Amino acid sequence: MGILEKIKEIEEEMARTQKNKATEYHLGLLKAKLARYRAELLEPTSKSGGAGTGFEVQKSGDARICLIGFPSVGKSTLLSKLTKTESAVASYEYTTLTAIPGVLEYEGVRMQLLDLPGIIEGASQGRGRGRQVVAVAKTSDLILMVLDATKSHEQRRLLEVELDAVGIRLNKRKPDIVYKKKTGGGITINATVKLTKIDEKAIRTVLAGYKIHNADVMIREDVTIDEFIDVLIGTRKYIPCLYVYNKIDAISLERLDELAREDHTIVISCELGLNLDRLVSKIWDEAGLVRVYTKKRGEHPDLTDPVCLRHGSTIEDVCDGIHRSLAANFKYALVWGKSARFNAQKVGAAHQVRDQDVVSIFTK
Repeated sequence: MGILEKIKEIEEEMARTQKNKATEYHLGLLKAKLARYRAELLEPTSKSGGAGTGFEVQKSGDARICLIGFPSVGKSTLLSKLTKTESAVASYEYTTLTAIPGVLEYEGVRMQLLDLPGIIEGASQGRGRGRQVVAVAKTSDLILMVLDATKSHEQRRLLEVELDAVGIRLNKRKPDIVYKKKTGGGITINATVKLTKIDEKAIRTVLAGYKIHNADVMIREDVTIDEFIDVLIGTRKYIPCLYVYNKIDAISLERLDELAREDHTIVISCELGLNLDRLVSKIWDEAGLVRVYTKKRGEHPDLTDPVCLRHGSTIEDVCDGIHRSLAANFKYALVWGKSARFNAQKVGAAHQVRDQDVVSIFTK
């Protein structure tokens, strides 16, 4: 029996099984098996890719942003509008057959924008070019899910299902679970909070499903069995997602207002160029990046070429962003901006920077 048949068999058994206290451990075991088979299905059999497929796009710029959506929702037009890259645009489906990169510039920051081929239902099982698309999507810092505002909410649900099936968790953070295998001593489970969605028996059932008999598990939040399996597998990607509803010029004002009020959502019209400036600003906010400007002693700060870092980065990360050898000789830094309690605050390497801070580095 192939992997696809095994996956289908487990999904059918889960659908038949009633959810109650007596079956929760059996369902937990089925979920663990399903997650393992799906991971095997999408694991590439060979590291070598076909020449000229365009899916092996080298990561460049300060962040990678992937455009994902069903065919003919306007991804190619959006890429052309936001960057200087011309991606094939036509009124029929499957115009884009490969990954088309472009560069989105925002206040001195360069972000790589990738137009990926349209996803079809069943992409998580390898249909169409789904396997290549999701492999590239897993390397992104932000996913732009481009949707057709004239169509039902079902399009968004189907895409979320496909991405969830391949281990991409949208707008979620990694569960606070520490899991460590060991050579002996059995299973040790500790929790710092009251667990209401999972118990020790369910945890042991899942571990047994993965043939793990010796491990330390520390749970620091009230997690579900699915979240525990995610941490156990260890290959899940937690990626922010911005839902971009295109073609708003073809819907009613009531529908437009309804979409615009949803979380992590923006409404646009590529055809008329509506709200594209706001989209770029929203991309910056959702990507979780910070710009840090450097200042030499006795000179004005350089506001043209920022060091671009992830939210939560420290002065040490700033040093690495300037030059890898700088951190080894670091003495202290002076900081101006939102992260400083006062101008020219003297800080150490562990000080967290914020967007548009100005930093002056002093070495030994």
